[in-house]
Amino acid sequence: MKKSWLSDKIRLLHIRQAITYLESFLREKNKESLYEEPLLRFAVERQLEIIGEAANHLSNTIKAAFPEIEWKKVVAFRNFIVHEYFGVDLELIWDILATKISPLKQTIDLMLDYVENQLP
Repeated sequence: MKKSWLSDKIRLLHIRQAITYLESFLREKNKESLYEEPLLRFAVERQLEIIGEAANHLSNTIKAAFPEIEWKKVVAFRNFIVHEYFGVDLELIWDILATKISPLKQTIDLMLDYVENQLP
């Protein structure tokens, strides 16, 4: 059962767009940039929120088809950023950006292909 009137495809496109924004924001940036540039930090956090919110509204069916992504952690991190905004660890954010976003992007692209092929 879907949690929202927006389709899985639309939610996946939201995630894909957020990843594209992250890649753009982080071009020629490093971990220190997150500490030194508040606007960069806030922009990155917002895109991570969007990824988590969109993931939260994906159907259980599509998430089950791609278990390599830890969906509960994606959503939990969104909740953490939103509710513990002053407690966000920039080291953790940088680790996510450095190690999790690229594999997520690859999986989202596969999921979009999967959704396209499932349509009648």
